[in-house]
Amino acid sequence: MGVHARFTLFFIRLNQVFMNAFHYKNQELYCEDVAVAELAKEYGTPLWIYSENKFLHEYRELAAAFSECDPVICYSVKANSNLSILKSLNAAGCSFDVVSGGELFRVKKAGADTTRVVFAGVGKTDPEIQDALSQNILMFNVESEAELDAISNVAEQMKTIAPVALRLNPDIDAKTHHKTTTGKKGNKFGMDIERHNALAAKVLADPHLQLRGIHMHLGSPILTTDPYEKAAQKAVDVIAELREKGHDISWINLGGGFGLSYRNKEAPAYSEYAKVIVPYIKQAKCRLALEPGRSIIGNAGVLISEVIFTKREGGKLFIIQDGAMNDLVRPAMYDAFHKLWPVSTKLPVPHDPEAKDIPDCEISDVVGPVCESCDYFAKDRALPELKRGDLLCTFSTGAYGSVMSSNYNSRPRGAEVLIRGNNVQLVRKRENYDDLIAFEIDCLK
Repeated sequence: MGVHARFTLFFIRLNQVFMNAFHYKNQELYCEDVAVAELAKEYGTPLWIYSENKFLHEYRELAAAFSECDPVICYSVKANSNLSILKSLNAAGCSFDVVSGGELFRVKKAGADTTRVVFAGVGKTDPEIQDALSQNILMFNVESEAELDAISNVAEQMKTIAPVALRLNPDIDAKTHHKTTTGKKGNKFGMDIERHNALAAKVLADPHLQLRGIHMHLGSPILTTDPYEKAAQKAVDVIAELREKGHDISWINLGGGFGLSYRNKEAPAYSEYAKVIVPYIKQAKCRLALEPGRSIIGNAGVLISEVIFTKREGGKLFIIQDGAMNDLVRPAMYDAFHKLWPVSTKLPVPHDPEAKDIPDCEISDVVGPVCESCDYFAKDRALPELKRGDLLCTFSTGAYGSVMSSNYNSRPRGAEVLIRGNNVQLVRKRENYDDLIAFEIDCLK
């Protein structure tokens, strides 16, 4: 085999790893080059596993899709705030979107250039504002007129000027889950777009505020490009009007919310979003900021659980595993869909994970041990036979998984491992019972 052919095969293999970090080999699930069953044996379950190559690939694909307008990609830390993931993204050139002082603390620990960090969130406290100003962040996404006043007051006390972007609510229905929509009137986020002139005038008249741009975020996940095109058009119109009134405004921030394929390629490619956004950014002659989270990290993570029992009651088969709603709350909170499949299996992962007529499978409910009826990962799902001690993988849990976990029912949270090729790194240790009470004070001593 010639050198060219060998390099071609190498890059094909590399792309397969990036695109399908979790894959089956000899009927066993692997993360990149590491057998998942071996990880569960070493670190126990429930266990979070992340593919570094996968989330870096997603970040680079997104940055390349929007490269024409030299964007600042601000990874949304709330999606997954593990410090090792933040460090890896930072090293790749990614910046960050934070929504709390704690997230700002994390990105500083990750080595981030805070002059490229955006601070969002509807309830910023004075200490958080002060900390962010001291770190010279890129801008605040301002959610209310009261917040403008608070930022101005803190900036005056610090004898500085605060950079702000007005978060405007464009009243666009992005067809997301009702608990994750943010761009419709009546949501708690942002300010009515009709007020943009009065809000901008207030900033212009304040010596302690500088208007850098406008911000719009429509919700998540968004599986069509149409809402972004509508938002970008409204952003361009607002920018033009504000410039006519003397505002030196140079940023459009369209938030995040890009879709994730939880089932089978239902989300558009980044290039499709870019097609409808980039022309408007060029027309406005603005810099573009984006705040993706789910689309970068979601499919780069899985949750591994062990089957404790199976039982048949009321005409149903229940698979009871040690992973529960305290580990992954999305199904209980959002009725979220996650693909599930055994770690060791002779049956291939179905093309349609919602199909009911999969050969050698039985309709099952996958539930956890938490004492709540809503503690489930899947209902009426066709799965192969599972028995006590078998391992089950819940896919697409890199985003809003471990970061939303809790100690409900006094359950210690699981370990997290990061995989790079055949390299395994423990990035969060498993909690024990002592950890559960470490910060409690016995007042009866």
